[in-house]
Amino acid sequence: MASELTYRGHDEPQPKSDAYSPKPLKPWFPFLRPIRYMLRDQRLLFLFIGIAIATVFFAALSRPPRPHHNSYTYFHSANMPDRRLEYQHRVASSGGKIPLGLKPKGLRVLVTGGAGFVGSHLVDRLINRGDSVIVVDNFFTGRKENVMHHFGNPRFELIRHDVVEPILLEVDQIYHLACPASPVHYKFNPVKTIKTNVVGTLNMLGLAKRIGARFLLTSTSEVYGDPLQHPQVETYWGNVNPIGVRSCYDEGKRTAETLAMDYHRGAGVEVRIARIFNTYGPRMCMDDGRVVSNFVAQALRKEPLTVYGDGKQTRSFQYVSDLVDGLMRLMEGEHVGPFNLGNPGEFTMLELAQVVQETIDPEARIEFRPNTEDDPHKRKPDITKAREQLGWEPKVPLRKGLPLMVSDFRQRIFGDHTAA
Repeated sequence: MASELTYRGHDEPQPKSDAYSPKPLKPWFPFLRPIRYMLRDQRLLFLFIGIAIATVFFAALSRPPRPHHNSYTYFHSANMPDRRLEYQHRVASSGGKIPLGLKPKGLRVLVTGGAGFVGSHLVDRLINRGDSVIVVDNFFTGRKENVMHHFGNPRFELIRHDVVEPILLEVDQIYHLACPASPVHYKFNPVKTIKTNVVGTLNMLGLAKRIGARFLLTSTSEVYGDPLQHPQVETYWGNVNPIGVRSCYDEGKRTAETLAMDYHRGAGVEVRIARIFNTYGPRMCMDDGRVVSNFVAQALRKEPLTVYGDGKQTRSFQYVSDLVDGLMRLMEGEHVGPFNLGNPGEFTMLELAQVVQETIDPEARIEFRPNTEDDPHKRKPDITKAREQLGWEPKVPLRKGLPLMVSDFRQRIFGDHTAA
């Protein structure tokens, strides 16, 4: 019985000791296979040759076209930086390229209020310089006749539009002139005037922000109100009646300046601010309440020259070509402003009436009427800042510029240049 209790654990099969177990791969082994592959059959040499051929091919494609003698030629004002070169540099630095085969062109410029008095003269200068110009105007005070001579020019476009409503355009610069500027017009609908100054300026600044355009705001000397400082410098904050009959224009422009500076500081928009003093010249609206146009139209019609108050109020008068030169220098320069743009030559209303008499009709009568509300007593710009930073000052004296305006008014009133 003892033999049947034999322990049989040793009779079970034992695992074979010669079973195959692969060695683990070394961690760097996978990287050796592609290297060995590239080193065989001179594959690496052919790879370098292919890279060199591709580099030469694409370098030849990206070479800019050679300049051509039939390319656009541009007008360059003396001492005025070329905005086109700056724009092309900005495009290149941002990664953009001019498509192959296209010649460099002038700037694309938007002028709001471009069918008005100042705007139409600005459009003339921009077109002559070689730029493409889009005019946006609702024709409240502007006239198609002011820009009709550009109809048919492929670099000119006219859009009937009110800046109170948004508009989407692709341009490089925006000159924002849209707003009635004479007392007769801006008092006609004061709510519309302040909406144009505030909402219209907001829309144009928003457009400038979206498309990266430089923005110039045409403000006014009216931001100084009835000034307690004479002459007025840009650092003077003004003396404005916020609830007066002229406040829709005065405070509207002050708010527009605030918006421009807030977009400049907060959104990085390139802005320029010009404060325009009294300007005269051809294409002014007749009977618009501004003293020069009133006097000229009245003298031509053989009517009395109406002087409000005692006639001792002073104004300074610049010819429109001087103003346009100042606006363009400001836009092309690197200074934000604000800048006073006006003629520091100061005239009383009686002195201006006498100049008009000498120019048109020595026998014209002067008629005194009660002064209007909130009419400033003195207005004269200090243009030291514009002289030093823009290299600008007016060049056309009143006695030289006034006859040019008289010729235009005579043509529009009588239909020819010889009628008396």
